[in-house]
Amino acid sequence: MTAPHRPPVPGMDTVDEAELADLLDLLQADDWPEDLFEGREFYDRWGTPVSEDIKVSEARVGGVPGFLLTPPEADGDHVGLWLHGGGYVFGSQRSHGSMVGEAARAAGIPFLHPQYRRAPEHAYPAALEDALSVYAGLLAEGRAPESVVVAGDSAGGGLVLALLLAARDRGLPMPGAAACVSPWTDLAGTGETFASKEAIDPLITRSVVADVQKAYLAGTAPETPYASPHYGDPYGFPPVLIQVGEREMLHSDAERFAAKLAAAGVPVRLEVWPGMVHVWHLHHTRLAKAREALARLGAFLRAPASAVPSPSPAPRGDACTPATR
Repeated sequence: MTAPHRPPVPGMDTVDEAELADLLDLLQADDWPEDLFEGREFYDRWGTPVSEDIKVSEARVGGVPGFLLTPPEADGDHVGLWLHGGGYVFGSQRSHGSMVGEAARAAGIPFLHPQYRRAPEHAYPAALEDALSVYAGLLAEGRAPESVVVAGDSAGGGLVLALLLAARDRGLPMPGAAACVSPWTDLAGTGETFASKEAIDPLITRSVVADVQKAYLAGTAPETPYASPHYGDPYGFPPVLIQVGEREMLHSDAERFAAKLAAAGVPVRLEVWPGMVHVWHLHHTRLAKAREALARLGAFLRAPASAVPSPSPAPRGDACTPATR
């Protein structure tokens, strides 16, 4: 069976260890609120200001409000679409705008950051519908599919993969590439590290995951492929980069989906970063390793074909049943 491409990633030095220790101290000093709406405010406080040289403008694409983040000397012929994480409940421009701006800088292109509808007010498939509307809206602007790249973190990384499944099954062309940071691909929580790494993951607990999973699914089976892409067939996907930290409960979500992509004949690059926590990219002002990971993500999106070897073609699988609109 074809395996994911696993390039070497930078190891930890004494400076990295010290930066990580300081971050862990900060993370462990805060208690996550039990109330989901209080949790939104708590989550947003981890965001940092967007760099002053990144232009931020409001944008509505496909009827979905959002923000366009444009770095200096951006290639306007290409555009990125970033779907933020937060368990489909948390996350916003406040929490993620700075990181999205740095991803845009690394890729050298503008990035659209839609503010998709969140649970519990808007349960599945609202987030997927919004992601599809934005992607279709970008294509409707006359953009070539290969000039669009999609990326996301945590639940947003899972949403990227669900978007690719749904877009393919609706006959939409695939984007040029996709990148997923710490993707949540299995809402049923069957991955081995979901239990084995809970004690060393400072950001995720099974109780919080259970709360946001319940809010998002609202009775939908967690094995639904458009909610949990782990249960879908990713044939026909564009090249995919997956980055995950060694300390993460979602480590096995990343590993297993990378294996599915490789088995389906999709070019996939899997990076497992020593010592790193869930979506460490959000802490790019504190961690050199976050800045290095963002740089590698941007380089992949600029030239995905040269970043990962192409595997042998795999037999075509059966398409998933389209999501309810």
